[in-house]
Amino acid sequence: MTEFLRPAVRAALWRWREVLAAAAVALLGWWWIATFFDPVRWIGWVIVALAAVIAAAGVQRARFRQPGSGPGVVQVVEGRVAYFGPLTGGALDTSAITKLELEPQAKPAHWIVTGEDGTQLEVPVNARGADELFDVFAKLPGIETQKMLDALSRRPSVRVTVWQRSRPLLH
Repeated sequence: MTEFLRPAVRAALWRWREVLAAAAVALLGWWWIATFFDPVRWIGWVIVALAAVIAAAGVQRARFRQPGSGPGVVQVVEGRVAYFGPLTGGALDTSAITKLELEPQAKPAHWIVTGEDGTQLEVPVNARGADELFDVFAKLPGIETQKMLDALSRRPSVRVTVWQRSRPLLH
């Protein structure tokens, strides 16, 4: 079955998988609304509303995923981000992240994740498993997800600070 679709089409479908699943769920909800009576019709409306929420989250995830296969592998296990690359690598606790930057001049573009002790992880945006970073980044307190996705899609000419932990002010 996988040979039926071209690799580019298969990759695009995989990238937008949550949105496609939400569309299928929404179709089921609309079918229930159109065909059944009140108790099931109301459940259909709930299903359509849930599908809209899933689709909105799916669009953000699809925009975060980058096409191609970059160097290295990213793993997120038990609150720890690890990157294993051909030239660099390392691991960082997610609770220790103090700064997140996008370096668009690197080929491919890289996420620069800085820890409390100053260590930096430089992770290509299209490394295998890099889509797992969306959940890690979304949990950073006060991050603007839209700002992160805009920086990723615009690819500015200079390094962009997407998020930085605020330091408590001492009086």
